[in-house]
Amino acid sequence: MAQRWTRKRTVNSAFGLVVAGAVLLVVSYTSLGLTRQPPVDSESATDVAVAVARVVREDLSQKLTLTAEFRPYREIDLHAKVAGYVREIRVEVGDHVREGQVIAVLDIPEFSSDLHQASAATKRSESDVLRARSDVRRAQSVLDAARLTHERLAAVSGSRPKLLAQQEVDDALARMRVAEAQLDMATAGLAVAEEQVRMQEATETRARTMSDYKVITAPFSGLITRRYADRGAMIQAGTSSQTQAMPVVRLSQVDRLRLVLPVPESVVARAEVGHVVKVTVPALEQTFDGTVARITGRVDAATRTMETEVDIANPQFVLKPGMFASADLALEVRHATLTVPVQAVTRLESKSRVTIVNADNLLEHRDVTTGLESSHSVEIVSGLAENERVVVSSQGQLRPGQAVEPKEATLAGRDSR
Repeated sequence: MAQRWTRKRTVNSAFGLVVAGAVLLVVSYTSLGLTRQPPVDSESATDVAVAVARVVREDLSQKLTLTAEFRPYREIDLHAKVAGYVREIRVEVGDHVREGQVIAVLDIPEFSSDLHQASAATKRSESDVLRARSDVRRAQSVLDAARLTHERLAAVSGSRPKLLAQQEVDDALARMRVAEAQLDMATAGLAVAEEQVRMQEATETRARTMSDYKVITAPFSGLITRRYADRGAMIQAGTSSQTQAMPVVRLSQVDRLRLVLPVPESVVARAEVGHVVKVTVPALEQTFDGTVARITGRVDAATRTMETEVDIANPQFVLKPGMFASADLALEVRHATLTVPVQAVTRLESKSRVTIVNADNLLEHRDVTTGLESSHSVEIVSGLAENERVVVSSQGQLRPGQAVEPKEATLAGRDSR
């Protein structure tokens, strides 16, 4: 029994030594790095996929984005020229009217009386002219008779001095002089009568013109944006300075709108009439073309900005006065210039560098000279040729001479061609 227990203990001890040795061997093998590694794919370790873009020619511009609200191209409060009661008003708010269209008609009874009075005065003056012309003809006849009598008496007195007394010749001469004076007086009376006719005609024309002011018409085509008066309302003359005259309607021209942009002082020298402006309206999610139409030419001392007006065509009346819009004002433009995406250019102190993929799909660093820069592209003045490939992906792990697999990238806002 003792021998069997001793033999069993010996076997167990031997087995423990074997297990311990096996564990120690595994640990030693692992610590020495003798574990099996998977095989390395040399091609995948060298050919790294990179996003590239071509050097292309495109129109490039430097823009300044400003915010403003649309205003009517023209807007007026339409007043009456003369005071009167509104007999009829033919428009409502929101109506589109044409130039010359009747807006309202006033009732002014006294104008009819003034016109009739002026017409009667003109006719009376014309009658005075007829009478004055008769007076002139009568005076002319008297003068002709007096002159003939004087000439006959003077001839007889000259041929037969003793036949007529000198007194008779002198009386005939005096009568001729009186007839001449009467003719001059009649002629002057005719001139006065004719001038009176012209004065009365002017008065009648004025009365007729004032009567025409009873009809209020649109001075230009536009939209009725407000109506102040209704039928029967008393309208004061718009020229009155003693009272606050009430307008009839407000008329706005909206087939063309304007934006008044506050251009900062730093760029006023580059804002010019005729520049194209891209106007984006967030409420409509649309972009419209506009043109710089007017520049004040003066910087406001309080805001240090210069008002610049942009005209926007609105033939379909999609845009409404009061809408907000952002305008991209092109300050400088380059046509068909070499460009690369902004992501491709790395700034190194005073230098600019790009990484290109050459014909052998190897990487190269290239120093370039840049010019105008927009939100998506940079002008390349020198250092690159058209259609070369530049890297636009992260360049932190890339090195010159490295073999890569180029992938054409599509970038928003840029023609990759």
